[in-house]
Amino acid sequence: MKRLQSNCLYCQKELVGRTDKKYCDPQCKSAYQYMLTKERPQRFYNKVDNQLKLNRKILKNYNKAGKATVRASILKLEGFDSNFFTHYWKNKKGEVYLFVYEYGFLKVNERSVDKYVLVKWQDYMNH
Repeated sequence: MKRLQSNCLYCQKELVGRTDKKYCDPQCKSAYQYMLTKERPQRFYNKVDNQLKLNRKILKNYNKAGKATVRASILKLEGFDSNFFTHYWKNKKGEVYLFVYEYGFLKVNERSVDKYVLVKWQDYMNH
């Protein structure tokens, strides 16, 4: 039987052994698969998941005390995107806080400056 592939797909070394062999060793196979994965466009799920993780990390970083107010421009510079959130909560005033897991934010405008009021989920919000 004639060999279809004569060189390793990853490192291009000449292959020895089975006729259907594609890689010279498991490391080359793994490296080749990793390379293919990196070349493929990112799946929508991964984009959303990565943005949610980044948003949570940013909100956690700027809200150490449980409540804080931060300029929207600062969060945006860090990569925060308010379009990605997991759920919301409406307070008695009718204000809607958007949450990324346990960290919430409410966009406000104080003296013509866009800011976010940051909060952490509390038990009373379950009602």
